[in-house]
Amino acid sequence: MTYDIYNRIQHDINLKRYLREHSNWYKILNRNPDSFPFFVEEMKISYKLTTSDKINRTIDNISMIQSFLDVLK
Repeated sequence: MTYDIYNRIQHDINLKRYLREHSNWYKILNRNPDSFPFFVEEMKISYKLTTSDKINRTIDNISMIQSFLDVLK
């Protein structure tokens, strides 16, 4: 694993936690540092941090607030 990748993992809590939970990525990143973007993408999908997940969460929150306001009327 290159120092750059190691440093990025150490400074991101989610990446560090995902690497600990899925230790097979140690071997993959050591052998092929170019696979780091795939590692990040898999972590985002696993922890639901993708843009579409964020949009869905926002829509759900707006819907909940709207239903709450409808009850108060």
